Amino acid sequence: MKTVRFSTFGGPEVLELVDVPDPHPGPGEVRISVRAAGINASDWKKRQGLMDQELPQTMGHEAAGVVDELGEGVTDVALGDRVFGFSASGGAQAELTVLSCYAPVPPSLSFAEAAALPAAAETAARALDQLGVESGATVLANGASGSVGAAAVQLAVARGARVIGTGSLATHDFLRSLGAEPIAYGPGMSDRVRALAPDGVDLALDVAGSGVLLELIQLAGGPEHVITVADFVGAQQHGVRFSRGDGGHALYVLSQLGDLVEAGKFTLPVGQTFPMADVAEAHRVGESGRVRGKLVLLPG
Repeated sequence: MKTVRFSTFGGPEVLELVDVPDPHPGPGEVRISVRAAGINASDWKKRQGLMDQELPQTMGHEAAGVVDELGEGVTDVALGDRVFGFSASGGAQAELTVLSCYAPVPPSLSFAEAAALPAAAETAARALDQLGVESGATVLANGASGSVGAAAVQLAVARGARVIGTGSLATHDFLRSLGAEPIAYGPGMSDRVRALAPDGVDLALDVAGSGVLLELIQLAGGPEHVITVADFVGAQQHGVRFSRGDGGHALYVLSQLGDLVEAGKFTLPVGQTFPMADVAEAHRVGESGRVRGKLVLLPG
């Protein structure tokens, strides 16, 4: 099968399609014929050598497709079922991949739409869990219009929270459609938040990494009420938690998304799709920030 791989660190030009042996699922896993695979910012960070240092590396952690091989003990899906989930090996951008965590593709979604869900939803659910977001809480989401931010808004609203979300003016109608009360980011953000929540907010989530952690701390009443998924240096400087998967992943969220999607309570827009052969161009587009919405590769 063909997979996306790089053998040296660098720009998008180091990405190549190579032939590798077909993978096979272990106990509790399934193999899928990949119809769509999500692209994330972590992909170009890996390619640049900012994460794992081993070489070569295959690419991708989330995919959707059709089950074509079952691992030992798998009884909850059958051959031919449409599923989406996380690649067991970080090799989702391929013609075949093994999923270690999976769920049925919601009936109303395409493969591309399903492949856009896992990473953003897991990151958002994990951060909300670590913050302790519950019904009745007022949550400020900084960077609410991106994939992780949009997922966080919708999952928080589903928990019964009130969400104030920052974004550019062009995204405000989109944020309202997700259930957030939008405000513009930039100078005066704190005043705009307090106009909606005079006593501040209960909790704050930073998805944008835009250098506003001090403001979030002041609005939420202390660093213990703030978490970031995007500002590692700022988190260290200000005593804010940085959300990562070291303490466990919120994989349970995959099984919840189907009901939310079909009830019209969860959506993540796909910004652009690319043939797998155009993965380098997909990275260029992603790094430029020109497209709002998830970027997805289509191996077929």
